[in-house]
Amino acid sequence: MKGHHEHHTHRDAAPRHRWTHRLAHLLRPHSHEAADRVDTALESSAEGLRTIWTSLVVLGLTAGLQAGIVVISGSVALLGDTVHNLADALTAVPLGLAFLLGRRAATRSYTYGYGRAEDLAGVAVVLTVAVSAVLAAATAVDRLLHPQPVGHLWAVAGAALAGCAGNEWVARYRIRTGRRIGSAALVADGLHARADGLTSLAVLLGAGGSALGWRLADPVVGLLIAVAILAVLRTSIREVGRRLMDAVDPALVDAAERALGGVEGVRGVGALRMRWIGHSLRAEAEVVVDRTLTVVAGHQVAEAAERALIRAVPRLLGATVHIDHAH
Repeated sequence: MKGHHEHHTHRDAAPRHRWTHRLAHLLRPHSHEAADRVDTALESSAEGLRTIWTSLVVLGLTAGLQAGIVVISGSVALLGDTVHNLADALTAVPLGLAFLLGRRAATRSYTYGYGRAEDLAGVAVVLTVAVSAVLAAATAVDRLLHPQPVGHLWAVAGAALAGCAGNEWVARYRIRTGRRIGSAALVADGLHARADGLTSLAVLLGAGGSALGWRLADPVVGLLIAVAILAVLRTSIREVGRRLMDAVDPALVDAAERALGGVEGVRGVGALRMRWIGHSLRAEAEVVVDRTLTVVAGHQVAEAAERALIRAVPRLLGATVHIDHAH
């Protein structure tokens, strides 16, 4: 025999009403979403939006500075870096829209809300990285076939350093926020920005090679930048792909199992599932209790199990606990 319990936060006018509601809920899955957890989710979205728009401004200014130097110098390596930085800045648009959409309330059609929009934004980030890699490689190959001198090398070197500094600052900001709020898309975008910073240093090497008289230094560095972008693409695909496939860190599952096993009245832990909805986790768990427990006592164990899960697992917004009776 299997019992399902659901709990909603409510205040009744009389004890009789409390017991009526409680007994009515005993036949349905147990689920609880505390108000403070919802508030935390909204605060996370607001923090993500601040990070996105701030990054957009910083990278936009960096790309604008580099574009000006590209015009006067003709550096194809700097052009590749500028295109990459601009593409990175523009990823703020789908990410920002995803965070805004994710704040909408659940509907009868989208019963889990709109948090999955973040995963779609992650796909957009991956596609943007891929396009920037193709553009950088094509430009570098063309310059290898048709070499041209690079002028204003000191300006190119300065733009490279500015690109490195701007991207590393944005990378740290995005990755730190993404990990704190549990956004895989934001972390992937931060890794993308970090690779941009490294490619900016490669532009500096290209400028040094050109200064020493090696005419192919600039396009060769441009090709190296394209290869670096592909390495970032691989990491981003892995991060976003895992999220799309509902992968979670096994350490979270271990923590949840330990928390459930420590609840008084739980004799065993059955199936345990977790998935990310945007930057919040949802969980389903089966726990085994003594078959002699009353329905009310089983409901109390389910409530305690849910509270233990929410305390033990970061970013867990809601949990559904199913009760199984030991045979």
